[in-house]
Amino acid sequence: MSIRLIAQELYRLYREIEILEENIARATYSDRVKLKDQLRKLRAEYHRMRKIMDGQKDAPSSRQ
Repeated sequence: MSIRLIAQELYRLYREIEILEENIARATYSDRVKLKDQLRKLRAEYHRMRKIMDGQKDAPSSRQ
């Protein structure tokens, strides 16, 4: 996967996290539990993609 595609996916996930955090702030207590679980999963996916991007940037320069 190219760095450009990874960056686009990171941005999409970042925006989803922001929107979900706003929704959590406005949600009732009973809805917050479900939304927080979704937020946890989104953050995990974001961090996974971030590690992939960092790995792409740190790739050995042996490619020619």
